Amino acid sequence: MTSAPLPPRTTSGTPATATPAASSTLPDPTALGLPVTDPELAARLADRLTLVDEALLEAVASADRLADGASRHLIDAGGKRFRPLLTLLTGELGDGTVPGVIDAAVVVELTQVASLYHDDVMDSAPMRRGAPSAHMVWGNSVAILVGDMLFARASARVAELGPEAVILQSRTFERMCLGQLHETMGPDEGADGVEHYLQVLSDKTASLLSASARLGAMIAGAPAEHVEAVGAYGEKVGVAFQLADDVLDVASSGETSGKTPGTDLREHVPTMPVLLLRQRVAAGTATDEDRDLLAALDGDLSSDEALAAVVERLRAHDVLAETREHAVRWARAAAAELAPLPDGPVKESLEEFAQVLADRAV
Repeated sequence: MTSAPLPPRTTSGTPATATPAASSTLPDPTALGLPVTDPELAARLADRLTLVDEALLEAVASADRLADGASRHLIDAGGKRFRPLLTLLTGELGDGTVPGVIDAAVVVELTQVASLYHDDVMDSAPMRRGAPSAHMVWGNSVAILVGDMLFARASARVAELGPEAVILQSRTFERMCLGQLHETMGPDEGADGVEHYLQVLSDKTASLLSASARLGAMIAGAPAEHVEAVGAYGEKVGVAFQLADDVLDVASSGETSGKTPGTDLREHVPTMPVLLLRQRVAAGTATDEDRDLLAALDGDLSSDEALAAVVERLRAHDVLAETREHAVRWARAAAAELAPLPDGPVKESLEEFAQVLADRAV
């Protein structure tokens, strides 16, 4: 992967003297899940995101009491609605007022939420979005079935957007499943664990971000060149997003991330810092400290004390800094994909998000 320097941080063309007046009547752009720098664009997106939230509640509603409560669980828990917001933002490259853009945003969030029900079962994660995971409340079987139901509702809704959207959604769903499958099974014997992991991230995480960006631009009627550009951006920014998350899983507190620190470590789910340690051992370049830490990571981490100890050691190890470097490179590559887009607040916001990911990892 080639990297390029991130574009300099910019703001919209709004004069500095106009910002205070605008901020008194328009929503704070930082309240959105994306760093939208233009206050008028932020206001439009905030209004449309409200419509997405209303449509999401309608989409998950069920006459069945159990299905209704369980399917609303993660929707009610909130979240930044990052993927639907990305869809709404790229919709601004065409006609963002087309009703199908709202529907597309609902589809990507339903798909994301459905995958979280499944992920939390597989990872035995106790918390999600600051609330108990669905499987902790209703059990694994209910959580899996509710995830399936939400995938079905996403499929029904995307069918209304036309065959091209259906094909994109189905291929994305397939890639998400393949990513989870390959993560579960691990790399083939002799394969590069780091390269395998990056492919897992591309399929499991980045594919939906790419689809979110593509759908917004496509449904809004943006030029094909712009649709391709934001799709490629989504692929790379999705990998950067997960690598930054790998850093935060170790370096941040549970209050900050909404996720128990070291959850992936406890379940022995491969993450970049651990894979970099394994790479050193396999190459024969590992120190005694490297080998000792890897042995601790591979050991029994069921107790909170054991988990806290390895998290603290990993925080101080240079593989965490190396993971940060990987995240920054992918964020730079994502920003470079935006070159075909016209200058303006949409491009600025996407560039700023890539910068935020780089900063988040550091």
